[in-house]
Amino acid sequence: MIKKILFYRTIDGKCPVEEFLDSLPAKITKKITWTLELIENQDRIPANYFKKLVNTDIWECRIQFGNNIYRLLCFFSKSSIIVLTHGFIKKTQKTPITEIEKAIELMKDYQRRNKS
Repeated sequence: MIKKILFYRTIDGKCPVEEFLDSLPAKITKKITWTLELIENQDRIPANYFKKLVNTDIWECRIQFGNNIYRLLCFFSKSSIIVLTHGFIKKTQKTPITEIEKAIELMKDYQRRNKS
């Protein structure tokens, strides 16, 4: 099953994922892009790249580059559309609750504006 990845946009057109990617060096952006293509095109995605967060509807795209760990949070819209909400550099073992809450808020906004 081929999946399609979309970037969440606010009602005024801002894109948190693009802003995050623009803040990163080109080598890291290239690795993130490679990982997103893997997620889009593979039927079975290894958990080290894509994992559901416990007790939520939020998923985590996982990218490691050198000593840094990059995360893009997302959710499924319909069965095959993955909507990326935002990204951050992970500094702790657990995904920060504030990042999960932000993803849930953006997911609710997306769902409100895309009911059809």
